[in-house]
Amino acid sequence: MSDTPMTRSPATALAVRDPWALVPSLGNLDAYITAVNRVPLLTQEEETAFARRLRATGDLQAAGSLVVSHLRLVVSISRKYLGYGLPHGDLIQEGNVGLMKAVKRFDPEQGVRLVSYAMHWIKAEIHEYILKNWRMVKVATTKAQRKLFFNLRSMKQNMKDAAAAEDTHRTTLTQGEVDSLAKTLNVKREEVLEMETRLSGGDVALEPQTDDGEESYAPIAYLADDSNEPTQVLEAKKRDWLAGDGIALALDALDARSRRIVEERWLKVNDDSSGGMTLHDLAGEYGVSAERIRQIEVAAMKKMRKALAHTA
Repeated sequence: MSDTPMTRSPATALAVRDPWALVPSLGNLDAYITAVNRVPLLTQEEETAFARRLRATGDLQAAGSLVVSHLRLVVSISRKYLGYGLPHGDLIQEGNVGLMKAVKRFDPEQGVRLVSYAMHWIKAEIHEYILKNWRMVKVATTKAQRKLFFNLRSMKQNMKDAAAAEDTHRTTLTQGEVDSLAKTLNVKREEVLEMETRLSGGDVALEPQTDDGEESYAPIAYLADDSNEPTQVLEAKKRDWLAGDGIALALDALDARSRRIVEERWLKVNDDSSGGMTLHDLAGEYGVSAERIRQIEVAAMKKMRKALAHTA
């Protein structure tokens, strides 16, 4: 099959020659949203052809076509974050950055559509932008607190919806609801109350935060379910194989003594969780020095890694 997509419409032909010509500036948000919603969607064959061309030659027009055809996805995702008081245009712009990162890393040979792969990157970029522009995040420095920051609003709304029939005028959380939220999100009830006060008050700072050099955490790691994200699925399958068939295959490449040493040192767990035999125990059994056992162990591990590398 040719890597050059067939032209389906004048708009698609324009996207191939100059993809960005279809998209106006974000300065006029309504015009921008209208325009991106009119951009034709790519078929799977077209998407695969553009992605292959990008990976093979670095073709910027192919990259542009992939990005432009998915701008409507960014608009859709960004709407879910309007409640944080940040401009919709800024959220879209940050989401577009995530989309471009996804296009750069997208592998069409994995058998998934770009739309599924890109959602992860778009959300991650928007989350990071929100964290950098909310002054309260100076207080929310732990993973649990950041998880609370992003989940409290939706969870509180679900509770209010459930209780609406009983009390349509109540706007604050009950003690029971606070306790339930704290337990679900694994934080202190005082933290729930503090975050609720800040969210209700709309305490927003739009000035950029400076990098303080502390370790940063990608919000998607604890906000999203990565179990179906293509990259995570492939990595999980590889880990499962290494932990099972991979280890067995690598052990088969060893002689009996080397295999016994590796199994005792790394794979055996006794009932008291103390592990297998020590270097000195094995040295006494084989009548050699502990250093010799260590050398055999090192050589065996190298041989196992080599065997696994040949099967990767």
